[in-house]
Amino acid sequence: MSPTEPSADDVAAAREAAAAARAAAEEAQRHADELAAAAEAAEAGSAPEADPAESEQAARIRAGYAFDGPALEIGALVENGEPRADVPVRIPFAMLNRHGLVAGATGTGKTKTLQVLAEQVAAGGVPVFAVDIKGDLSGIATPGEPSDALLERTRGIGQDWQPTASQTEFYSLGGRGTGVPIRATVDAFGPILLAKVLELNATQESSLSLVFHYARKAELRLVTLEDLRAVLAFLDSDEGKPELKAVGGLSSATVGVILRELITFADSGADVFFGGPAFDVTDVLRTSESGAGIVSLLEVPGVQDRPELFSTFLMYLLRELFSSLPEVGDTERPKLVFFFDEAHLLFKDASKDFLEIVVQTVRLIRSKGVGVFFVTQTPKDVPDDVLAQLGSRIQHQLRAHTPQDAKALKATVSTYPHSDYDLGEVLTQLATGEAIVTVMNEKGAPSPVAWTRVRAPQGSMRPTPAETMAAAVAASPLTAKYATVTSSDGAASVLGERTKAASDAAAEAAAAEAERERAAREAERLEQDLARSRTRSTGTRRRTSRRMSPMDRAIGEASRTAAREIVKAIFRKKR
Repeated sequence: MSPTEPSADDVAAAREAAAAARAAAEEAQRHADELAAAAEAAEAGSAPEADPAESEQAARIRAGYAFDGPALEIGALVENGEPRADVPVRIPFAMLNRHGLVAGATGTGKTKTLQVLAEQVAAGGVPVFAVDIKGDLSGIATPGEPSDALLERTRGIGQDWQPTASQTEFYSLGGRGTGVPIRATVDAFGPILLAKVLELNATQESSLSLVFHYARKAELRLVTLEDLRAVLAFLDSDEGKPELKAVGGLSSATVGVILRELITFADSGADVFFGGPAFDVTDVLRTSESGAGIVSLLEVPGVQDRPELFSTFLMYLLRELFSSLPEVGDTERPKLVFFFDEAHLLFKDASKDFLEIVVQTVRLIRSKGVGVFFVTQTPKDVPDDVLAQLGSRIQHQLRAHTPQDAKALKATVSTYPHSDYDLGEVLTQLATGEAIVTVMNEKGAPSPVAWTRVRAPQGSMRPTPAETMAAAVAASPLTAKYATVTSSDGAASVLGERTKAASDAAAEAAAAEAERERAAREAERLEQDLARSRTRSTGTRRRTSRRMSPMDRAIGEASRTAAREIVKAIFRKKR
């Protein structure tokens, strides 16, 4: 090594110095960008003026949630255990159609967060559709009641709390519960969603799709579950089996399984959901006379008995919305925000085809102006392909009491952007009504991760009284439209008429055959009687012919001719 060449230690030291310089420069640039953004937001009046002594993290979050357009207020930043009313955490209205997730363990405040979001969405002129599983979300239709603890909390986060009710339309599945009945035809529901509800395997799902295909081709409407059962029974009969022979036929064992599942499904009360009049999904897109969005609230009592029906029905509604709505692209406000509570039920034991429908619908319905928020316990309840579509995340407390909980916690942390928080620790320390938040900003980039104290609902935190809900349903213009079940001209009645017609034709043919046999026997008897009469009367005629007048002989001959003609007429008629 020459005296002018640097040593290995010198080279290493130089590299370390260069790396440190680059890191310092990047940090300085990042800090400068954040301060510039904060200054720009403050100049535009989008955020309160920053405290010169505030932390770097608070300044970064203030700048990251300072949006130019209208936004929903989620809450306020929590720093050192205390809320910062001057650092609001928000979601841009324009980004609501990029979907979102509200997650957290039981009792951590998910439902109240859902209510906070729904109230503000509706107040902003956007219709809302949500599900009331436990009954407490119905309080959104009743003004809240103030208390010292409530007002102290809301003042601490800068919320000007006022008791406010949202105009609400109550729905129920097929009339089970309090609400305008919602029904769908089996045809519209489709084989894939129905197979999910019936928990069919892949082979049975394929067979069910074949039955739907045949029904469409044969112009047999599948309106009710009875219609589907009728088509299945027909295709498994001697008369119906040839109908599907060209496409492989239908196994009697598979038909038996599907029929048994349909009967069990109907016996659980689900059959009232399928029928007419079918619900028009555009009815959930209404606004009030004041311009506020109407909250459509679906009551699902007893969901624990049939969770697949309610969750799959919500997927059906989303698919119908996707089919019905025109493309609108990105707008300042969405046309509808859809809250999908207990989302894990939707994905439990789902087939590949079903998941493809969910992923495709969630991905594409954004362009129809519909935002979807999934509400569940952990992000791992939602498939990765769906989770990747969710722009806003509100994560309440997670617990790590078991190895499975610890695994879920680790998976949740891995889905968040880099932040200054130790999320593995913070997520287990959040108080009720607090959450870790990140949203999609107006440029489509994730906002800084923020420990947030969530606002309080302005509607009641208790259920709306049953008599108030019943009165609202009775006064709804939709009750007259959907309350009365319409008669069905579906496959069951068509096949029933065919069976009756075939039975009547068979009975008529049997009766005609019996009449022909009777006529033949009668004709044979008359012939025999005539023959015997001829034999007996031959001698008598000979003896008496000389004594009969010409008139008597003519009458006798006419009588015999008439008898022969009657016999001939009987045979001609029966042929």
